[in-house]
Amino acid sequence: MARALIIVDVQNDFCEGGSLAVDGGAGVAEAISRVLAGNDGGWDHVVATKDHHIDPGAHFGNPPDFVSSWPAHCVVGTDGVEFHPKLATDRVEAVFHKGEYAAAYSGFEGRADGDVGLADWLRARDVDTVDVVGIATDHCIRATALDAAREGFATTVLLDLTAGVSRVTTDLALNDLRSADVTLTGTPFVQ
Repeated sequence: MARALIIVDVQNDFCEGGSLAVDGGAGVAEAISRVLAGNDGGWDHVVATKDHHIDPGAHFGNPPDFVSSWPAHCVVGTDGVEFHPKLATDRVEAVFHKGEYAAAYSGFEGRADGDVGLADWLRARDVDTVDVVGIATDHCIRATALDAAREGFATTVLLDLTAGVSRVTTDLALNDLRSADVTLTGTPFVQ
């Protein structure tokens, strides 16, 4: 069996200077790149997810409530949708786009070239164990890790390689992950 790294939403709009910036996002991009360069995780496969919004409906709020609606972000055709320049992507084998016409927090809602879903892609490569990193701990990391566990993958969130939006919502997310038997290591960056 094999181990995969899932890099969640390390995109310009979620890093400092972006339309929905998370403090520490650029630092997470750099830290993930350092770990990948050293192959410290021993991953057989590396994949990434991207918010990839065209018209996600009520997900974009005017004004946003920052609970279920947000400022416009990661809109297809803008620089905000691109990976942060400090994230090394040379080892990324597939990118799973999510949220074209819906909210889509979990990477398991995404599709890669050929319309393949993340769970099917991983199973086709005999992956049974995943590590999840990226942005934001309390939203898309939470959703992706919970779905990974539901799909039967042994799941670990490498918290040192994540950044959360707020302490309150990050703590709630960590409780949800523990309750789902997701392994947590390290400490997330949270202001």
